[in-house]
Amino acid sequence: MKTLLKTEEIAQFLVSIVLFSQLPFAWWWFPALILLPDVGMLGYLVNPKVGAYLYNLFHHKGVALLVGSVGLLMNEPVVMLAGVILFGHAAMDRMMGYGLKYTDSFHHTHLGGIGKEDRAKEKPFGSTQKLVA
Repeated sequence: MKTLLKTEEIAQFLVSIVLFSQLPFAWWWFPALILLPDVGMLGYLVNPKVGAYLYNLFHHKGVALLVGSVGLLMNEPVVMLAGVILFGHAAMDRMMGYGLKYTDSFHHTHLGGIGKEDRAKEKPFGSTQKLVA
């Protein structure tokens, strides 16, 4: 299942590249902007709850699709670019195992724990794991 999920995220990342190629921007804009959504991590300077909400806002694929769709409806390439970058970044992060954050800790995500210590404690996929919302 883990491989299937990663394959799905790779496909979505590739879709973001294809969508970007249809926009009127030079190729170098994509790699230059792809890490920009990580600005959402700055919320962790306040506390884990604010950090999780801000991080999840910048990493939610629904938000990315909404932004991109608004750009498409308004015929605004910069807004479409923002949606494509948000979508591509979220897919890239999930491809590497970084999920949406719970409010208790940066390391507690919907895909499991991140970091060496968290990965060692993590139960394998398929086991019963109770997540706290």
